[in-house]
This record gives sequence, C-alpha cells and structure tokens, in this order.
Amino acid sequence: MRLHKAARMTFAVLLGLPSVLHADEGMWTFDHLPTDLLQQRYGFTASQAWIDHIRLSSVRFNNGGSGSFVSPDGLVMTNHHVGSECIHDLSSGARDYMATGFYAPTREQEARCPNLELNVLMSTEDVTTAVNAGISSGLDSAARSASQKKSIARLEKECAERTALRCDVITFYAGQVFGLYRYKKYTDVRLVFAPEADIAFFGGDPDNFTYPRYDLDVSFFHVYDGGQPAKTDHYLTWNPKGIAESDLVFVSGNPGSTHRQDTVAQIEFARDVFHPWLLKFLRVRLALLYAYSSRGPEEERIAKETIFGYENSVKAIVGLQAGLLDPEFVARRVAIETELHNRVNADPKMRQEFGGAWDRIAAAEKTFAGFLSEYRALGSLGQSDLFRYARTLLRFPAELAKPNGDRLPEYRDSNLDSLKQDLFSEAPVHEAIEKLMLTQAFLDMKEALGADNVLVKQVLAGQTPEATADAFLKGTKLQSPAERKRLSEGGQTAMDASKDSMIALARLMDARSRELRKRFEDQVQAVEQANGTLLAQARFAVLGAATYPDATFTLRLAFGTVRGYTDAGRPRRWYTSFHGLFENSVGIQPYKLPRRWVDSKTALNLDTPLDFVATPDITGGNSGSPVVNRNGELVGIVFDSNLQGIPNDFLYTDAQARMVAVHAAGIVEALRAVYGADALLRELHIVQPR
Repeated sequence: MRLHKAARMTFAVLLGLPSVLHADEGMWTFDHLPTDLLQQRYGFTASQAWIDHIRLSSVRFNNGGSGSFVSPDGLVMTNHHVGSECIHDLSSGARDYMATGFYAPTREQEARCPNLELNVLMSTEDVTTAVNAGISSGLDSAARSASQKKSIARLEKECAERTALRCDVITFYAGQVFGLYRYKKYTDVRLVFAPEADIAFFGGDPDNFTYPRYDLDVSFFHVYDGGQPAKTDHYLTWNPKGIAESDLVFVSGNPGSTHRQDTVAQIEFARDVFHPWLLKFLRVRLALLYAYSSRGPEEERIAKETIFGYENSVKAIVGLQAGLLDPEFVARRVAIETELHNRVNADPKMRQEFGGAWDRIAAAEKTFAGFLSEYRALGSLGQSDLFRYARTLLRFPAELAKPNGDRLPEYRDSNLDSLKQDLFSEAPVHEAIEKLMLTQAFLDMKEALGADNVLVKQVLAGQTPEATADAFLKGTKLQSPAERKRLSEGGQTAMDASKDSMIALARLMDARSRELRKRFEDQVQAVEQANGTLLAQARFAVLGAATYPDATFTLRLAFGTVRGYTDAGRPRRWYTSFHGLFENSVGIQPYKLPRRWVDSKTALNLDTPLDFVATPDITGGNSGSPVVNRNGELVGIVFDSNLQGIPNDFLYTDAQARMVAVHAAGIVEALRAVYGADALLRELHIVQPR
C-alpha cells in the first residue's frame, strides 16, 4: 500500500522479444517526457505550461509518499496512510485521532506535525559530466565511487548555498546519468483533516493490495512558510465528476524504487537470499507487536501504526516473491538479459567493454550473501528510535570534522537541516516498543554472530537480551528532544563526557557498523553501480536512449487509462461505490464502519464512486499521488496497487496490474455528507449544500 526523451517503447519490445506492447509502461522524468508517444497514442499534446503546472503542483513527503497542492493557500492532499505517522504522533490515550479522525475548520485549530518535510521540485539539471570529472580509466569500482561521492557532495553544497533550496544529485541508470534536483522545502506542516483509520483502511490487511476496495484513504495538511500559510501559484483544481471508463489519466508522484534494469543475478539474490531474510525479520517483529497490542486498548493504539507498516511490508515482499518464483516470469527476465548479452558478444568492441559486467555483478551478490546476516543484524538496532538518535549524535561531531565530500551522505551540508529535524523531533518515544525492538535486535545479534563473539559479549555483558534492553533503556535520557539538542550543541566534548547508556551502546557498535557499511559500499554497491553503468551503456548502444530510468523516489509522470480487468474469470468493474462499502460492512473488524458513517448513510448518495482502478505505472512511494485528467484537473488520488501489480517492480505488465485510487467524487461526498467539512470544501472551491 505504501506504496520513489523522445517516444519510447519497452526494452523487451525494442529487442524483438516475444512480448506485447505495454502501452502504459513507464515512470517518466519530467524533463524527458514521451510527448510524441502521448500524441500518437492518445492524441494528447503535453505543453510545457501543462508539464510545469503539474510538476509545481506535486509534493513529495519525506516519509516515503507523495501529495499535491489543492489550493492557493498551501493546502496539500495525500493519503491517510502517508499522513498517519503525524496523525499517530499527535494522538494520545486521551485523544486518539487515528480512531476518531481529525478536522480543523480554522487555522488556529490545526495541529503541527512533529517530523514532516515536504519537497516541491523546482528545477533539474544534468550534471553527469561534473560528477565524473575526477574519474580516470585506472580507478577500481570503490575509488570510482568515492570520487563520484565527493563530486556529488560539492555540487549539492554549491547548489544549496547559491539557491537556498534543497539540492540532491540523483543517480539514474545505475550511474550512467546524474541529475541535480532542486527542491523548495517545507518543514512547518499542519494537520487539517483526517478520517478515521477504519474508513481510510477499510478491509485492513486482508484487503491490502486487492480490489475491489472501499477506502477513503485521504488526509489534508497546510504548509506554512515564515509562519504564514504558503502561497502557491500552482495547485490542482478539482473535477469531482469528470472521469469515465477509458479516459486518459496521469499520475504525478515519487515512486520509490524499481529493479527493471537489475541483472538476473541481482534478482536471484533478492529471491533466494534477501527476501527470505527480510520476511523472517518482519514476521518475528510482527508477532511481538501483536502480542503487545493484545494487552489492552492503549497498547493497541501505540502499536497500531507500527503494525500497519510491518504488515504492509510483508504483503509487498510476498507479492514480489510471487513474481520471482513464477518460472514464466523469470524466463521472460532471463530472455531479455540473454538477448542483450548475445548482442554484446556479437560485437568484439562491445564484448571487450561490457562483456564482463554481468559476472562482476554476480560476484558482488555472492560477496554480499557472505556478510548479509551480520550486516543486517547490526542494522536492526535502527528499529529503535533511541538507538538511532544515539548513533546520529555520536557520529555528528566526528563527521562534521571531515571535509564535506568525505562524510557519510546523511551528514553532508546539503542534508544537515533534514537530519536535525529528525533528531530534534517532538514525536513521542514509546518505551515499550523500544524494549521490544532492542530485545529482538540483541537476539538477532547473538544468533548471527554467536554467543562467543566479542561484540555480543560486550553488549550483553552476561545478561539476557531482555535484561540488556532494560538496562540500556533505564540509563538514557534521549527520550527528551531538549537533551538530544544539548548533546548535539555540545559537540565532541559532550559526546566524550556523556554517560548516557544509549550513547554507550552506539559507541560499542560504531566501529564494526562502519566497517560493514564500508564493505557493503565498496565491495557490493560500488561494483553494482560501476558495472550497472556499463550495462546501461550497452543498452544505449544497442537501443539508443530508449529506456526510462528505474524509480529513485523522485518526481515522475505515469499515464494510462481508466480500465477494469478480469481476475480468475471474474470481471472487475473500474469503480466501486458507497453502495458496495455498506454492503461489505459487517460490523466486525476490519469490515466495521465508524459510528458516524453508519449514522450518515441516509445523507450519502450511495451511487457516488468511491475507488477506481487504472493502468498508470506505479510502485511504493506513489501513495498520495494525484490522478489528473487531460486538463490537469484532479480526479483522484493513488493509494494502492493490486496484487498483480507488485511484481511490476521487476518486469512490467498491464494485463491485470492496476493502480487503485480514491475517486475525487467520493472524497467530496464524504466531506459533505459525513464530516460536514464546509470550510475545507470552500477552500477546495467546492461549495455544495450539506
């Protein structure tokens, strides 16, 4: 559910492989949209004014989602599940906004989110030449990567100082292309409206990644600039009724990551090594959270958001595995790679330049498999907020003492403001969840490294993992944002003098964690990127610049048509309605409607569309993306894909894969008839009688 050039066709089609033309494939960067293809296939002309308007109306949420401006006063719409971290952090046992919903009809009643950053893409620039300026032909993968990182740090810093914007250098095509992305950044974000979680996520985990759906997965926020509501020249106007089957629609959002250009060796590593490990990791923690949640209502409230995240991840990984374990699916990927391999080998020059790339990537995957267990076991401590804070504080003075280009990326000058926002967040820290995560992390360490490992002995100090977690929690004050700020401002002197138990734990872990991170970056990541760049060059040599880049949690435009599909012989209509919502409400979780919905049934037009499906190409990170029509009017908001769409991260098909969105008409009808959100409707320029 959480879901970041000229006319082109898919790689498989251009190679002449046995494949159909996937009309709606592609997560296109805004600076190289397939305008000719849109004109030829749909008779649509994407003017530069239209493109700029959609881009500047689109918003990226730093917690992994997307959104859009929907009023000139900085009103932003996204999914409830994208905003749920804020909604949960603002809640307490006395006021649970996840259960009751939230609505602020006036500015004074809005609630500021403790840890949200929103980004708007202002401009892009190709900086490939500048990033690669220091690279000579004799550099190995690790040295090549180090040189690129220094250039990236310099470019980002110079850009930020020159523009006062957030500047990120983005890697495309495994390093064949680098783009400098400049963002307007908003950190004063305030909650305006959120429905109850039971209607936002109606059907719960059983219905996640399925269709038909009956979810009102929306929330609204205001962004402030200089203490005043931000004035936005570009925002999406609503067309609450103007959508029909076969209509052309566009999705503007920030897909997180895809792996369509990975080698077969990388895919096999994901299927056989990484995904099984990750599923075990997630399921163990889910079991702990379920047990904790069952203790009482307050425990259930505290754990609910974390449980949702883990459940969503499990279902997504299971969906990916379903594709990777399908022999036909894998055979198609093998055929694509084999065809390129044959084309490269047929040309002596290309064979010499690119031929060894596949083997070097395969060797890197084997290297990673050899230390994955320890690398991830030590990394699992990051599930504890308190340990994360301690590690950030410990590394802060050490990293800032280095030249900007030599620092870990998260400590570069261009990222420091975002890092500090997270470090000094006012979000509550729940000690019971901290204990669960720390205890399990210590168990993972003991299992992965062995009871006789020196680091394990130092951390556990002869105690059980549970007792060790208790001891570290009792000796820390990092729950306090003020204490974290004090330590940060005190620099290396404060770190050296600190007796805080979490800081002590971070000290114990730091050297080995850094060693493993460097090993991963030099022996795995750098090798994948250097040789992935060669394979991208091989594709370009064979095909021309005829592929779009994998998703990178940067702004992309996808397009397709509103269209149902057939599932196991049953037709799935393109939309659902409020009729279906009430028909599927049985009064038992997760199919239980909030009380106000039951009471408002007679006020609703039950024929109003609620959710719908369409073919645009999306993945995780697209959650909250606006769906717009030819006129650039908002007609819906993405909140999910179906199960058939999950394996599209590795290989696209539109036979059954669909994005799932909330219909604009359904949002308006709910705001009008259920919530009486007249002020919000007026700001959306939708004035209807209650």
